[in-house]
Amino acid sequence: MTEPRVLVAGGGIGGLAVALTLHQIGVPFTVLEGARELAPLGVGINLQPNAVRELDDLGIGPDVLDTIGVAAREWALVGRNGNDIYSEPRGLLAGYRWPQYALHRGRLQLLLAQTLQDRAGADAIRLGHRVTGYETHADGTVTATGQHPDGTPWREDGTLLVGADGIHSAVRAQMHPDQPPIRWGGTMMWRGTTQAVPVRTGSSFVGLGSARHRVVVYPISPADPRTGLATVNWIAELRVDDTAWQRSGWFRQVGVEEFAHHFDGWTYDWLDVPDLLARAEVVYENPMIDRDPVPTWQDGPVLLVGDAAHAMYPTGSNGASQAIMDARHLGAAILRHGVAPEALAAFDEQLCGPISQLVLRNRGAGPFGLLDLVDERCGGDFDDIDDVVPEVERTAFMAGYKAAAGFAIEQLNSAEPTIAPGARVEGLRV
Repeated sequence: MTEPRVLVAGGGIGGLAVALTLHQIGVPFTVLEGARELAPLGVGINLQPNAVRELDDLGIGPDVLDTIGVAAREWALVGRNGNDIYSEPRGLLAGYRWPQYALHRGRLQLLLAQTLQDRAGADAIRLGHRVTGYETHADGTVTATGQHPDGTPWREDGTLLVGADGIHSAVRAQMHPDQPPIRWGGTMMWRGTTQAVPVRTGSSFVGLGSARHRVVVYPISPADPRTGLATVNWIAELRVDDTAWQRSGWFRQVGVEEFAHHFDGWTYDWLDVPDLLARAEVVYENPMIDRDPVPTWQDGPVLLVGDAAHAMYPTGSNGASQAIMDARHLGAAILRHGVAPEALAAFDEQLCGPISQLVLRNRGAGPFGLLDLVDERCGGDFDDIDDVVPEVERTAFMAGYKAAAGFAIEQLNSAEPTIAPGARVEGLRV
């Protein structure tokens, strides 16, 4: 090869963030995506302020994100009896220099893809190129192998390969052939969107119920000024003991009638859960799953990022955020060490251990662990939460999670940019 080139397996949020970062620092790349076309799949996600900061540094600021989502104002937990357990402001209202956003996953993916193609050209993303494996060579380079949708094979040579191919990653499967299967902890999730009036502040993330049985609601669009309605994302969760639930598959579209009865009677003066579910525009069922951490995300010139590296329960609302952070830290490592396995080793040493611990922390309910405390101490029935979990304990619990996830306010606000403005990898022929 006459110049370094990074191959990126997967055109999801993590893979596109890697590609945008590589373009920013002047490193040639190609995104290899298995789908024939990119479509706005999925439902709502959250971007924490640390990830919003990184997108801003990529030239995708709040003015752009405002077109596809809504800045969050509050994060709250409410008991099944309707009484508050914990609430705090989020984003700018909390003192961050950057907002937190709630938005549609698919719309964010399409925005990143369009931005990448506008900057790097339409051929920056090769659709219909599913990566199925890789070969490493004595000269330190790598070849990605894969299949087109019609089954015909292809091969692509590169300097490095970044596996951003999700929880079912073929790159990870080859790197760790003896890894345990995907882990399901017993919680089923039904996810959907409904046109509804946003609750509380009008842009609140609310977890309602208990550790075993809850609903999460938050808007992913501004309210229509004429009707007051917004696109409200909701997740209905139920912990079950019957492993037969796994036989329904990892992700499927379902009817509301299959699960709505679990939430009969969840009616409050500020939220009617049965009505919210009944009027859903689309509903998907999937078990809450992750993967056991692995000791390394690197194999010579090959690296895992995003869900391929650290698929985690969505309890902390930071899966997409961490994928973006991975991309930026990888870019910083390449700036320090060049387009070489040494950069991947530095990335792996920096992040594999701490983020693997975050996977396990989310498995323990993440910030929703406060609901576990309430259940343990009073069975979820209380009048004044201070009598059950004192305020100082609630605040310390949340502060610990934010620090572990990398978005503690003081830490983030005072941090130097992950990639300095104008930084470029030197000596590349592009």
